Amino acid sequence: MRILYTIGIYLYTFGVRIAALCGHRNARLMVTGWKQWPQAVAKLRHDKPVAWFHAASLGEFEQARPVLEEYRRRHPDHQVFVSFFSPSGYEVRKSYSQADVVCYLPMDTPRNARRLTAAVNPDKVFFVKYEFWYNYLATLNKRHAHTYIFSAIFRPGQYFFCWYGGWFRRQLKECFAHLFVQNEESLQLLQSHGVGQCSIAGDTRFDRVHQIALAAELDEVADAFLRGHEGPVLVCGSTWPPDERLIAEARSEANESFPQRIILAPHVISEEHLKQIETLFPDSIRYSTLKHSTLPPPSPCTTLIVDNIGILSKLYRYATVAYIGGGFGVGIHNILEAVTFGKPVFFGPNYHKFQEARDIIARGGGWSVDATPASLLTPLSALLFRADTFANASQACTDYMQHNLGSTEKILSIVEK
Repeated sequence: MRILYTIGIYLYTFGVRIAALCGHRNARLMVTGWKQWPQAVAKLRHDKPVAWFHAASLGEFEQARPVLEEYRRRHPDHQVFVSFFSPSGYEVRKSYSQADVVCYLPMDTPRNARRLTAAVNPDKVFFVKYEFWYNYLATLNKRHAHTYIFSAIFRPGQYFFCWYGGWFRRQLKECFAHLFVQNEESLQLLQSHGVGQCSIAGDTRFDRVHQIALAAELDEVADAFLRGHEGPVLVCGSTWPPDERLIAEARSEANESFPQRIILAPHVISEEHLKQIETLFPDSIRYSTLKHSTLPPPSPCTTLIVDNIGILSKLYRYATVAYIGGGFGVGIHNILEAVTFGKPVFFGPNYHKFQEARDIIARGGGWSVDATPASLLTPLSALLFRADTFANASQACTDYMQHNLGSTEKILSIVEK
């Protein structure tokens, strides 16, 4: 099975290189990054221990940050090495101040695994959620590195638990010092297949978004947009066109009973997409326009279009309620950034793979909507016009966050034994 796995890695690598030659941006960035890792790793000192954190992309890295930063705080004499698989992570965090070295992970061939692990010589290695690179795992095991994975989720249909999954399950047993999973289902599944070195530590994203909320500062542009407005505010995060159409139609149908101020941060901020949003919301103003203006927004402007990246998490503090995009596509985006502020959340129908979405619906702090305005307007009206309904939903969000904090401490308490 390892031979077949490695052949698959070589074929994937070949495909990425072909895509790079054809001008695919992400493929080109990956191929360039693979060539540069030796120079990056050479900056590590040989007289200090190394903790290696690997994340697939930016989202998984944000899950890793609470553990990484707390580990660094507790072990200031250790070096931190961070690797990424995807350009979406590396290109954003390549200058991350809490890491001594950041680079792309070379593809998981036996030779690359031997070279990189020998150069880094890690004492502890942390993978995040779904990252299973079997040549690296085998090589780290031979070098007696303490290897962990956290915020992991396992489901019965995964290849580990299929008829051909014996070799993969064996890697879980032999190559990880401990597996930190998010839920009881994952724990029972592993234990029923003989993987005993595992425990429930929850999802480190809760710790991360809580950190963000505590550190969130006021936003002068949002302040200017909302100045003098005392009514409810709808903050829409990571939206796609189906989300935006639904919001525009719902506002048109509800008229005065809909929040009269909307802050809308689309997932894609291409000029084409921004113009589409401006067509749906003709009374809008762009964040960048207002930022460079010395005047308050014109009185007809009731929608602020956020045309930059990286500030959405702090904008949720301005919401009365929040709408999270992506639910009409492959799946919803991060709802916890809004929930951590105690904001009731709405999202589209494709949420079932996300435990936090199912949980917040069950607790009464979130609602799934379909493409009809009524599916949004009915629960929204109840929240906005019944103080007790809103208070209960907001408290449900706050309680849910508090209940799920502490993953970082659970992980490090075992790692540091």
